[in-house]
Amino acid sequence: MAKERKEGNALAELLEAAPHKVLSKLITELTVMFPDVRRECFDFLKSQSTVSKALIKRSEGEAVLALWSELAPDLDELDMYGGGDYGTEDHVAELLDQIRERLESKEVDADYRRELLDLVLPLIKSGNAGMDDMLDDVAYAACYNDSDLRGLAQAFEAMNKEWRTARARDIYRRLGDRDKYLELRAGRMEYGTDYHDLAAFYWESGEKEKAMQVAEEGLEKAKGRMDELRGFVAGRAREAGDREKYMALQLDQTTDDLTWGKYKDFEQLCSAAEWRLFEPKIVLQLKQAGRSERLKIHMHRNEYDQAVALLSKGRYPMSAWDGGYEVQVAKELEKDFPEEILKYYLSGLGNLNRNDQRKEYARKAKLMAKVRHVLVEVLDDKPRWEKFARKVKKDNFRRSAFQQEFADSVPGWRELGGPA
Repeated sequence: MAKERKEGNALAELLEAAPHKVLSKLITELTVMFPDVRRECFDFLKSQSTVSKALIKRSEGEAVLALWSELAPDLDELDMYGGGDYGTEDHVAELLDQIRERLESKEVDADYRRELLDLVLPLIKSGNAGMDDMLDDVAYAACYNDSDLRGLAQAFEAMNKEWRTARARDIYRRLGDRDKYLELRAGRMEYGTDYHDLAAFYWESGEKEKAMQVAEEGLEKAKGRMDELRGFVAGRAREAGDREKYMALQLDQTTDDLTWGKYKDFEQLCSAAEWRLFEPKIVLQLKQAGRSERLKIHMHRNEYDQAVALLSKGRYPMSAWDGGYEVQVAKELEKDFPEEILKYYLSGLGNLNRNDQRKEYARKAKLMAKVRHVLVEVLDDKPRWEKFARKVKKDNFRRSAFQQEFADSVPGWRELGGPA
């Protein structure tokens, strides 16, 4: 019997026989061709050898650049086409995260970090790859000191884009560069968040009077995004014991994009007398709220006729995910407003005499059961139900999937006569 061949023996013997210079040449050529092999070599050799700290930093820098070489073709493609398939995006994201982790070890030399930033910043400026946050994380991780951060801020500023200018401004503020921060801040004072940012800066700097001047100006001039600014001024009013101003600002917070949660929180904040004063003002803004939020507030206020009117203006949702709360409200109102709720249920059935997918038949069957419930159990009008249901059954007698789903979900469907 032939001797069994052992995998890898020939290669192992060749490696053992090769001179050191030959092995070095082999590994060097492989790592030039394959960046992932180059990175693996760095990690393996560092773990198997005792080397100087300087060499560790150089090798970490080389490993970071090798990682970038691995992801660069895919990242360039993402940038060119404005994104890509999930597999490519996940691959790039994973390698960017590995780069960030290596940078955060603080073991990468400055020269390598600068080289990496030269590669990263054009893609940040483009903003077309769909990797903005991760590229930002890499850029920040490459900054080990204030000088690095200042250079990053200057690069952001030079991009001449508002979002990047905002990042530059934040860095200058973090570095305590008052003049540069104020210069960039003065270039954009439009929204409430802008005024809040400047007011908070002055407040933290101990210039409280100036902070309040900016904040009050923002309340008058800002064009939106007011939550943080109002919260800032409201906090100062509360500290000063100015309840009237504090509550007025809280009212503005509540009615700006009114929701049921805001309504409820403000009601709890008010005394009984304050609520009597403020509630009518909130109600005047109710039409500006979203449909579901309005419905919740009407139900809380026991305004059931208005809740029904709101339901009647819409259509029964195609999915419970689209209107779970509306469906719950409809069920609660069946007894007191049966005809209105019946009409609401019927609106979700659509055209019952057409071919469709089985899952759609199943959805309509469950809704048909609700129609039956209102007609038979709430209105006590079984003849009306049977007349309606028999016609639907007859119109669909050739659709076996339809009949099966309705028979499974609608009580008494088989007993209506005709196909089951």
